[in-house]
Amino acid sequence: MSGICGIVALNGKPVGDAELGGMVSTLEKRGPDGSSVWLNGSTAFGHTLLATTSEALTETLPLTHQPTGCTITADARLDNREDLIAGIGTPDAIGDGELILRAYLKWGADCADHLHGDFAFAIWDPREELLFCTRDLIGMRQLSYHLGPGRLFAFATEPDAILQHPEIPRRINEGRIGDFLEDLEAYDLTSTFYGGVHRLPPAHAMILRHGALRIWKYGHLTPQPLLKLPSDEAYSEAFLDVFTDAVRTRLRSPDPIGSMLSGGMDSGSVTAVASQLLKGSGQPPLDTFSAIGTDDNCRETRTIKAAQTIDHIDPQTVSLADMDIYREDLQGLVRECADPFDGHMTLLFAVYLSASRRGRKVVLDGVGGDTTLGAQNMIAWHLRRGHFMQAWREATGEEQFWEHPDAAWKTLLRGAGQTFVPKSLREARRALMRRRSNAAAPVNSLLDPDFAARIGIEERKQRNAAHVAMPSGDGQADRARRILHPYVTVARERYDRVANAMAIEPRDPFLDRRVMEFCLSLPADQLQKGGWPKTILRRSMHDYLPDSVRWRVGKEHLGWDFTLSLWQSATAQSDHSFESTVWPFICKRSLNPAESDDSEGDAIAHRLSARYLANWISTWGRVDYRKKT
Repeated sequence: MSGICGIVALNGKPVGDAELGGMVSTLEKRGPDGSSVWLNGSTAFGHTLLATTSEALTETLPLTHQPTGCTITADARLDNREDLIAGIGTPDAIGDGELILRAYLKWGADCADHLHGDFAFAIWDPREELLFCTRDLIGMRQLSYHLGPGRLFAFATEPDAILQHPEIPRRINEGRIGDFLEDLEAYDLTSTFYGGVHRLPPAHAMILRHGALRIWKYGHLTPQPLLKLPSDEAYSEAFLDVFTDAVRTRLRSPDPIGSMLSGGMDSGSVTAVASQLLKGSGQPPLDTFSAIGTDDNCRETRTIKAAQTIDHIDPQTVSLADMDIYREDLQGLVRECADPFDGHMTLLFAVYLSASRRGRKVVLDGVGGDTTLGAQNMIAWHLRRGHFMQAWREATGEEQFWEHPDAAWKTLLRGAGQTFVPKSLREARRALMRRRSNAAAPVNSLLDPDFAARIGIEERKQRNAAHVAMPSGDGQADRARRILHPYVTVARERYDRVANAMAIEPRDPFLDRRVMEFCLSLPADQLQKGGWPKTILRRSMHDYLPDSVRWRVGKEHLGWDFTLSLWQSATAQSDHSFESTVWPFICKRSLNPAESDDSEGDAIAHRLSARYLANWISTWGRVDYRKKT
């Protein structure tokens, strides 16, 4: 998880150290192991290194291929190095940056289709006088850019690095502030909190040639033939082989790595497989990092403690009871969030902080498990095939697993509606329900009414609903869209930003392309059966995880407890001076308990959102807003 940046002067003026230096220095926290620049007339690249692979220790980026003059800067870790080396015919010892450059020289702009792993990179090709940039399939690594027509093009891992260029104005994108206050994080995958600065979406590439920018989508999950194996055990063994390979490639590091360990199946599976691979190769136990509550009445805490009995791990625990150990650092990290959406990530900050204090640069997680192993509505799936008894078993099983207050027959009825009611009628009903919900919204909405009207918040809500709508079909195209859902990208971007604050690289085996495409090939009832999600993973982990973890019901999370603990003890919470910063955007009445109809929890969440926004404006926005009267 290094940092990259670059400038192309479209007016032909030479780019100097002064223009690039501020961009590089902004990224040094992300890459504290060294920085370097490449200046070549009207083009310049920068790189800050976080050395998380052995090859990165010996590779200096930006790097130029002398015969062609093509130059690369990259934030990348490749997981199919052996295949690439064999296909291109390069030395084994080269770094991932040079391997990507060689792939570009062989395949041109199609090179990204051949790369598996986490990456964002830029290549300047003087033969064609073009800049080529791309980002991985999921968006594990970030890339933002600014185009000033006729003047300059700039790119960087982080939007704020771009704004260090003296000719790029710092303008707040008000629409994105509305997205934050209305929880529309996945409204799109292109905007940032700054006007004129955009994100390159995942699985997209762009070429800048003679001032013209072209962006296109290059990446898709490849449709797979339906896998037909003789038994559940055969499916489990096949999955375990692919999953183990994905974990193994993510252990590539010159230093010991760590792993998150919650009370769920996903991080537990990653941890268990990783620990056995390390044990088998004679390496020390795997450090794990968990966040627990104050007592064992919490199911998540009990299950984490059970998971901490996994063989060959060294458990590290952050407890709510011990928050004073982390409080000052956590408050500083939350105050300096580079994105307001990260403010509520207190638990994640605490876990990464624990890993950082142990000297870990790489931390595994299992964030992608819910989508990679997610099944469609299995009740509807069975009903479409006339399997009525299986549909009923799914309904009763879901009621037990999720501990639904609804009766199983209501769950069955919803599945029947999805199966037999035409799609057009279902969409019309959803639109009607949204309108009714909006009409019934409390008058003390968090948004200032004038601001809400100015940014067109109702239209943004509708566009967001369309963007995040979960496909309901069971064809491979719909299944692929569920795996690559926008929520996955925005979650990974959040993890990237939070980890970046402590110079840590997150790695997620569930988002390995091979794992995703294998799961795309599975019969649906391998993903969920009898109401139990991730069935194939539960069976595969028979010899790896305690049964209390494998067969845990429900899904709990301690994130809000950690956020609330940090908020309740902050010394400045009674000071309302921060609120003047956000009055252009937030309705005063919504933060006044005497005028609000909110529950206590909602009222606290509103005040926290206001504080996170104020922190961001003070730290990153640096724009003086005056509310119009």
